[in-house]
Amino acid sequence: MRSSIASIILLVGSVAAQTENTYTATATRSVAAAAATAKTSSPTSNVKGKAFDRLAIIWLENTDYDMASGDPNLAWLAGKGITLSGYHAVTHPSQPNYIASIGGDYFGMNHDDFTQVDKNVSTVIDLLEDKGISWAEYQEDMPYSGFEGFSYVNQQNGKNDYVRKHNPAVTYDSNAGVVDRLAVMKNLTLFYDDLESETLPQWMFITPNMTSDGHDTDVTVAGTWTRNFLDPLLDDARFMQNTLVLVTFDENESYSQQNRVMGILVGDAVPAELVGTVDDTYYNHYSEAATVSANWDLHTLGRFDVGANVFRMVADKTGDELRAWAGEFELADMYFNSSYAGALNDEGGNKRFPRPNLDGLAGSKRTVLPSIRDAWEGNPAPVYYTTGLETPDGQHPPAGYAPST
Repeated sequence: MRSSIASIILLVGSVAAQTENTYTATATRSVAAAAATAKTSSPTSNVKGKAFDRLAIIWLENTDYDMASGDPNLAWLAGKGITLSGYHAVTHPSQPNYIASIGGDYFGMNHDDFTQVDKNVSTVIDLLEDKGISWAEYQEDMPYSGFEGFSYVNQQNGKNDYVRKHNPAVTYDSNAGVVDRLAVMKNLTLFYDDLESETLPQWMFITPNMTSDGHDTDVTVAGTWTRNFLDPLLDDARFMQNTLVLVTFDENESYSQQNRVMGILVGDAVPAELVGTVDDTYYNHYSEAATVSANWDLHTLGRFDVGANVFRMVADKTGDELRAWAGEFELADMYFNSSYAGALNDEGGNKRFPRPNLDGLAGSKRTVLPSIRDAWEGNPAPVYYTTGLETPDGQHPPAGYAPST
């Protein structure tokens, strides 16, 4: 009997280990077969937060701050919430920004190629599940739940609208190797099903397609899509349940400018006295994970999420200190327009994943997730994370991670 049980355990483990790359085919017949069997689920939870109970993150594409703030629909949205005028992307192009937002680093990535991040690299998903907080991704034009392919063509107009590079969770094998996690990476149409059945999760990442997000169009299209999507939801009690919505951009368009992008916070979690205001605090994509950890008192990833500023309206409730940039190099000299070397950089340099900072985080209000400590304890990989706000870029790389070209 013991032998049979052991065999079953090994089989289950093997199936889980092979999950990533199972759902990549894009031929019509293959998509239909996978769609008929792919698991879809809508887990819920009700973990109270200090400033919000639900977070919806919406990313748009490739727009300079001034262009975004000048769009009438985004200006309308800003008037209903808080404008984050000091929000920054962390590099170029798109994909490293997406993976950084949930993983606490982009590990040197400098491209939009098909990428799989090693299983021992954790994400905010691990932090959420550790506390029992439900989550999901909603991806416009994704062919079925858990699709892992590079892209998928819009079946009505032939446009290459769904792209893996805009799906941060699936890029990490720690997520793509788990069937139950693939099951909550869903088509945006299922957002409305979950809204109707009141089974929306507490954390969600919403990705418009390459037309709607402005990537293949412009900020006018992106602003229109965003207003049309959010306008009815802002008055919908099924969605507005102490909900905070972040609307921002992956990166700016002009590489000659500092990589500052517009951010907007809206929702019924925004205090009435802050509606229509501007917050000029320095934030970047790592602030998303830092804010989530602060709000729900989660552990950290031990990476750049530890030092990032928490959004002020949340920090006011959690007691997190907001800091100004005070690095060796002035913020004005940090453009965040190129990547340092790393495991995911295809131009050479140090190719090691850095180890999370497991021990040198004195002063941090939160500890590293225990499973991360277990996975990395004793690993001799370099560590370049601190509790400081300042983060590197390609022109000012971490020690030992200068690009070779």
